[in-house]
Amino acid sequence: MFKYNWAVREEWLKWCEEISEAELLAKRAGGVGGILHTLFHVIDVEWSWIRSLQGKSDFDESFDNYRSIRRVRELEDVFRPEVEAFVLNWNDGLEDLVYRDIGGDGKERVLTWGEVMRHMIAHEIHHIGQLSVWSREIGRKPVSANLIGRGLASGITG
Repeated sequence: MFKYNWAVREEWLKWCEEISEAELLAKRAGGVGGILHTLFHVIDVEWSWIRSLQGKSDFDESFDNYRSIRRVRELEDVFRPEVEAFVLNWNDGLEDLVYRDIGGDGKERVLTWGEVMRHMIAHEIHHIGQLSVWSREIGRKPVSANLIGRGLASGITG
């Protein structure tokens, strides 16, 4: 499902190249506020979770430093190799490792790494839905969120 999210994300980044900067930066109802900010957010959150699972430092920069499609793409290019290496090296032994953090309510949460990984997948899919709504609001066709036909199934032969 990470490969699915990455493929759809790449299509959204290409889609953004055809949209005015004003539309990309315009405040929208819901989400983190706008189209480009949402893409920045999903890239940031994915990388931050992966780093956190590994006990590494987090990224703590403001969207204000990434207010162009070029800058968001640069961030994606920097973060993706580390995320992809972690995801592609996933194994069953990591599934039930314990991760502890503090939730938004200030209480400690005890999660498994597998739970965190599935949360990251669902998080991006949620935001892709928001992007689709916003694209329709500005009169543009959204990127297809269809999983079928993306060639992501493994082990299936014709």
